[in-house]
Amino acid sequence: MGEDRDHPDLLRVARQHAITSRLFGVDVIPIARERTGATVDTPPKRPSEATPRPKPVAASSRTPDSASARSDKRAALDELRARYEAESTVAKSIEGWNRIVFSDGSPDAALMFIGEAPGADEDASGVPFVGRAGQKLNEMINAMKLDREAEGARGVYIANVLKVRPPNNRTPTPDEAMSDGKFLEEQIRIVAPRVIVTLGKPAANYLLRNTDSMGSMRGVWHGFEGIPVMPTYHPAYLLRAYTPENRRRVWSDLQKAMMKLREVGAIDF
Repeated sequence: MGEDRDHPDLLRVARQHAITSRLFGVDVIPIARERTGATVDTPPKRPSEATPRPKPVAASSRTPDSASARSDKRAALDELRARYEAESTVAKSIEGWNRIVFSDGSPDAALMFIGEAPGADEDASGVPFVGRAGQKLNEMINAMKLDREAEGARGVYIANVLKVRPPNNRTPTPDEAMSDGKFLEEQIRIVAPRVIVTLGKPAANYLLRNTDSMGSMRGVWHGFEGIPVMPTYHPAYLLRAYTPENRRRVWSDLQKAMMKLREVGAIDF
């Protein structure tokens, strides 16, 4: 009790954290970490003597130097993009595209979404998932209590197998997917997400190296280089077939992804 009186600011932060945690459904409040290293034989120091304590850190933080790690990841992704611009045979062979659509979001995200290829809106803006399908994806992200604009683990990272728009929005050919896919795989290794959600059949087929149907893949956990992968329907398909059944299926897949993120210790929802 004496320590709480000596640190009113810490107690106030802890109480506010508890209130916020209840609102968002978090049942673990990681403030006990502040006592790490203390012994029962050592009396607490007076405030004037004690080393300043860090504020309580959410369980979703990756490392104490996460800002430096994020900067390193961004630099690696920038270098990868430059290599893509110089080396991609798909970008050189496909005609009519306007902008490379490389990625969007936080390189330190715990969750990565992967689609198949840019559409017309993405080709015009250079950002993945910005049209009607992008708006639906944003709704899905918000429903998961994540934020597309956020940095860190509660953000998301979004990329496609192909980085340029195929003519008339056609499905990427297997050769195109294999050629551009190697850059996607390097993106995954740099970002190192804890969970991947693939959007649509082509993205899942490429990452999982199969030709299975969407119905047989979704709702079941798969893996890519040790990372759990949950396939689900593409937001564009959901807009075309916006039935209660399909919405329940997608929401079930996203809930599984949320549970997996919590299970691996990436985020407390």
